[in-house]
Amino acid sequence: MKFYKVITAVFLITALNSCGTYFNQPFDQTPARLGEYSKSTQNLLNLPPAQAPVEVAVYNFSDQTGQYKAVENGSTFSTAVTQGSTAILLKALEDSGWFIPIERENLSNLSTERNIIRNTKQEYIKNLNPNEPPLPPLKYAGILLEGGIVSYDTNIITGGVGARYFGLGGSAKYRQDRITVYLRMVSTSNGEILKTVYVSKTILSQALDASLFRFVKFQRLLETEMGITRNEPVQLAVKDAVEKAVHDLIIEGIADGYWSAKGGNVVNEELVTAYNADKEVAESTGLYNRIFFKQQYTNALNFSLGTTMLDADYSAKRFGAMIKAGYTKALSQSFSLNFNAAYLNFKTGDTFDQNFASVDLNAEFKLLKNDKLSPYLFAGGGVLLGFSENEESLGLDAGQTDAKVQYGAGLEYALSSKIGLKLWAEHNVTFTDKVDNLINGKRDDHYLNLGVGLKYYFDFAKKATIQTPTDATNPVNN
Repeated sequence: MKFYKVITAVFLITALNSCGTYFNQPFDQTPARLGEYSKSTQNLLNLPPAQAPVEVAVYNFSDQTGQYKAVENGSTFSTAVTQGSTAILLKALEDSGWFIPIERENLSNLSTERNIIRNTKQEYIKNLNPNEPPLPPLKYAGILLEGGIVSYDTNIITGGVGARYFGLGGSAKYRQDRITVYLRMVSTSNGEILKTVYVSKTILSQALDASLFRFVKFQRLLETEMGITRNEPVQLAVKDAVEKAVHDLIIEGIADGYWSAKGGNVVNEELVTAYNADKEVAESTGLYNRIFFKQQYTNALNFSLGTTMLDADYSAKRFGAMIKAGYTKALSQSFSLNFNAAYLNFKTGDTFDQNFASVDLNAEFKLLKNDKLSPYLFAGGGVLLGFSENEESLGLDAGQTDAKVQYGAGLEYALSSKIGLKLWAEHNVTFTDKVDNLINGKRDDHYLNLGVGLKYYFDFAKKATIQTPTDATNPVNN
């Protein structure tokens, strides 16, 4: 009975949560309102003022995907993305304060209206006022902005979760689409492409639903269903991507010296430094928010603490302490060699408790060479050295020096470019049955190591630094 009450409570909570949108839906007409900000609008508005705004012209920034909205039975004649992306770009350029947009999308309309004004002045106004000034010339732009929406990918991620028990259930579904925008800056003096910016934006759709199907009495069936679906507007996604592209174009133009902020080099350096930090994160993040990481150093020192368990001839197995240190030399991004020395305390049975040392050489293969979190495999050979408990000096006992092979696997996470955190397990097979001073059966003794440790990366050669260009005192003008 208690379980039924818990299920009912969960159902009610889900139902009330799903009905939140239903009870808040408008039942009357609502007045027009200003358009919503996107995630990138405020970043664009927060840019410092430009030293000298630049005239730019945009003829066409269109949908180049050619896609139509998908429906269950095919597609419609309605396009998948907005056809007004040129207007969105012009608004972003105006909001930034760094550009003076010039009308070029409907240049024929502008030319026609100017001809009407010119003819009217010639035929009517000049007869009344001979000193009437002529119509001023059109402005021309030093920069031409081109590009468009180059892709709209649907269902790049889909998924969901649900459960049902005795007619009571609920589910959640989600879908992720993606839109991609390219924006390029062209010099009108020589046609050179000065800069190209590439921006992508994901579009999220979610659905929650809950249902109940239950006989409450004989021939009395209770059936209820409720849900909510939320889709991110594609127009807002386009606006976000375009505004981000304009923002990045401004900062990259500062870095390359095409224009400058009003505050001079100090403000320019702050903007470029912050942008480069964000760009580094973006460049290390792939599709599905997969974080990429490229290790720049080829040498590393390893240190691990853990436990070891000897599996020999005694039936009782106990864990002992393990300390391991070593050196790793990377031969490539995926393959490396490492040399290790370890202290081992073997405990087995009721009486065996002795210290050992091991030296081994392993070949290591990293499965995901470009990821911050990567599994790896290793294998190799080595020597197990036993310490004599009878000698006062605890020197090496020649009778306890045995060859072995080992193999294992682990996980390594890059905390930074120089520090890695690793968790690993290793199985060691010796070529002797005398590790525990007892010979029994046909199988040689073996042991298992489990450890967690740190890896410090370094290079013997000094790494060259790359200077960020900050001299941005020459605005682009024709």
